[in-house]
Amino acid sequence: MLAVGPNGAGKTNLLEALHVGTQGFSPRTRTDAQLIRFGADRGRIALKGDRGGAKVESEIVLQATEAKRATLNGARLSAAEQLRGELATLVFTPDRLAVVKGGPAARRAYFDRALGRLYPARALVPAEYGAAVAQRNASLRRVSFGASSRDALAPWTQKAAELGAALVTSRVGTVADLGPRFTELAAELGLEDAEARYDGEAPTVEALEARLEQDLDRGTTGLGPHLDDFELTAGSRELRRFGSQGEQRLAVLALLLAEAELLTERGPAPPLLLLDDVLSELDERRRRILAERVGSSGQAFITTTAASALPIEPAQLVEVTPGRAH
Repeated sequence: MLAVGPNGAGKTNLLEALHVGTQGFSPRTRTDAQLIRFGADRGRIALKGDRGGAKVESEIVLQATEAKRATLNGARLSAAEQLRGELATLVFTPDRLAVVKGGPAARRAYFDRALGRLYPARALVPAEYGAAVAQRNASLRRVSFGASSRDALAPWTQKAAELGAALVTSRVGTVADLGPRFTELAAELGLEDAEARYDGEAPTVEALEARLEQDLDRGTTGLGPHLDDFELTAGSRELRRFGSQGEQRLAVLALLLAEAELLTERGPAPPLLLLDDVLSELDERRRRILAERVGSSGQAFITTTAASALPIEPAQLVEVTPGRAH
């Protein structure tokens, strides 16, 4: 589906609604009140679709003063974000370039989300590890203030080591699966010799205890995968520092398409692709390559200012004018 209209007409609002309705949260903001129309105190997103031959319906109710409510096929969910464990959606927006050009935290968040989609059984490992580190940090501060003994720290050190090892293993597997496809797709888009790497080392109890005095001084855990980074390169160049904005855009697109291919193969249905303003900085050859790849990856929703930007005929064209879509 191609959504066409002038800047400011509301194309991105439609894309954002699709993301909220399938993932339970916005790719733009974590403040739910910003998703509600100005002057209104509530909003609603309702979607109907098909997943692997089965009908799917989701609904999100947003209220300015209360937590959002979500249902899937009529069943109430305890948290709206549970939708992302059921419905796979991948999104590109211009600010997604932070995955390449931003700091390590942006790359960790991106690859950990990919980890959860590719390995649903391990989806909670990043959050569980983060919680263990937070508990260990709190225990470190209590010990340093004299409010607790060092013995009370030991269980959290053990937990951080165990979950840290599980997270490193999962990240290594994620990059091993995505890496070859990323390299292939990046080359197809004109970014040669691209590579994704992760060299994290699993923390051990011994290593954490060896730096205990430093951690007590700082009140934080200074070793583990919460401090790791992922490296995206083209040849010998690190794309974060030495890649042009165009190359960084191609790298993000190649990552997204690589994950879409894997999810399509693993089923039960291809992911929904949401591509916002993705065509504006691509030449015609790259637009055609992207369009052909997207066309073979299930359903996609693409926004642009002119239908001519897409070099193939869309299955459906939506013209957006301020306040209306038709």
